[in-house]
Amino acid sequence: MKFMGTTICAVRRGDQVAIAGDGQVTMGESTVFKSTAKKVRRIYNGQVVLGFAGSVADAFTLCERFEEKLTQCGGNLERAAVLLAQEWRSDQARKLESMMIVADKTSMLVLSGTGEVMDPDGGVAAIGSGGNYALAAARALVENTDLPAEEIAVKALEVAASICVYTNDHISVETI
Repeated sequence: MKFMGTTICAVRRGDQVAIAGDGQVTMGESTVFKSTAKKVRRIYNGQVVLGFAGSVADAFTLCERFEEKLTQCGGNLERAAVLLAQEWRSDQARKLESMMIVADKTSMLVLSGTGEVMDPDGGVAAIGSGGNYALAAARALVENTDLPAEEIAVKALEVAASICVYTNDHISVETI
């Protein structure tokens, strides 16, 4: 049985970065298996925040691999992401059904389980089943309000939860 379904939204505004995620884990296409999962966390002595979406086992594998690379690179987010992508691309059999947003004080990146590394436009990124809804809401809030990053990320997830059946309103958020 495949476990998946979540929404993660990251917002950079001023000197703050917030990553928020919902708590839903869906089994198959129609059953909410868990509603209070925490898919946003701090790593690397609290200096990096990340949120993951996709197949649960693959997401954990992607997170663990990234944290290993981050430690090898002395906390350099971009270098760790590139090394992880190079490793993943060298083994064509390894494709994880997962994505992750990682951020520190200076950078925000979206990483995929297929070896993609993307630097999002405008300091806003969202992934997962409700990612497009959260992205649209976050961009509108960034452009039209003075709200801080954390409030924007949470409000964007609330919008996604009201539209996407794979996203709920049990939101956790981490900020740097």
